[in-house]
Amino acid sequence: MIKKLGIIVAFALVLLGGIVGLNSAQSSELSAESFLRIHIRANSNSIDDQNVKYQVKDAIVSYLTPILANANTKENAMLLINENLQKISDVAGLILERAGYNYGANAVLRSELFPTRAYDDIVLESGEYDSLIVELGSAEGDNWWCVVYPPLCFVNTADDGSSSVTYRSKLLEIIKSFFGG
Repeated sequence: MIKKLGIIVAFALVLLGGIVGLNSAQSSELSAESFLRIHIRANSNSIDDQNVKYQVKDAIVSYLTPILANANTKENAMLLINENLQKISDVAGLILERAGYNYGANAVLRSELFPTRAYDDIVLESGEYDSLIVELGSAEGDNWWCVVYPPLCFVNTADDGSSSVTYRSKLLEIIKSFFGG
């Protein structure tokens, strides 16, 4: 038992050292090229157009989450989105149609200029970012934006508005398998 505990502690220290090294390297290497953003533009600033924009956002996030679940690079995420652009437009259009709007939606992948934005403890400086752009109707209203890759904003949201995220720990899985659990 002591030998197993020693192995686990040594493994944890090696892993912790790698994480610390990754975090310090990550903070110096993160740039616009590291992120794929999403931008959903409402038709207008009317209350109804703004409300339907959030319905479209929820539907697109629900649609993309399983598609992007195994994307391990930004390039892979872009490829998967590019393969699904028409479906993304269709998902948005269906929400608009169900809500009684006769204007359509268009999804494209392109580079766009974004202002500085903070997501928890990650700050994305203003600059040009590769982005999934979803335009609703004339796309002249306020918009919703976030980050598709890495998935900073793609979490499961319950109907009551609370977030319900399941976290998995690779270290815990290895430890459990080591002890046969």
